[in-house]
Amino acid sequence: QVQLVESGGGLVQPGGSLRLSCAASGSMFSDYAMAWYRQAPGKQREMVASITKFGSTNYADSVTGRFTISRDNTKNTVYLQMNSLQPEDTAVYYCNGQRRAAFTGNVLYEYWGQGTQVTVSS
Repeated sequence: QVQLVESGGGLVQPGGSLRLSCAASGSMFSDYAMAWYRQAPGKQREMVASITKFGSTNYADSVTGRFTISRDNTKNTVYLQMNSLQPEDTAVYYCNGQRRAAFTGNVLYEYWGQGTQVTVSS
C-alpha cells in the first residue's frame, strides 16, 4: 500500500510560480511511474506531466515550457515546478503513482493523492 500526500498549493498571481510536492509512503517508490493531474471545476481530470521510473518526462501541450516534473527517489518525492502561471492553470492538482508489469506494461497498482488546490488570480 502506498500513500501519496501533496503539498505546496496555494494562491498565486498570474506570472508567478509554485512548486508542488508529492511525498510517497511505503517502499518501491523508484519502481513507480509518477504523474501530476489536474481538475478544474466543471472539467475532466487531465494529465499535466509524467515521469517514468527511468526519469523520462512527458507534458501536456498547455504546460510545456512552463512546468517541470522531477523526482527524488532518495526522498520518495515527486515535484512539479510551475512557472508563468496563468488563471487557466487554476485547478486541484493530484499526484498519481503507477507500478506496471515489466513485460506487458499493464498497471499492477495505482494510487492517487488527495489533491492540492492551486489558484491563479490577481
